[in-house]
Amino acid sequence: MILIAVLFPALSFLLRGKILIAILCFVLQITLVGWIPCSIWAVASLLDERNKKRINRFND
Repeated sequence: MILIAVLFPALSFLLRGKILIAILCFVLQITLVGWIPCSIWAVASLLDERNKKRINRFND
């Protein structure tokens, strides 16, 4: 999933059900300058979501 987040950041958000963020990310992705921040954003969001699930599983 991290590879998808780096290569296709908008698809990464779309697969996780964040449609509006995926559209915004796709608009950034159209410009080559926005591709790098968008992929960093997608990877950071993916890792944050995984950590939140891990913490919630630990607290339950």
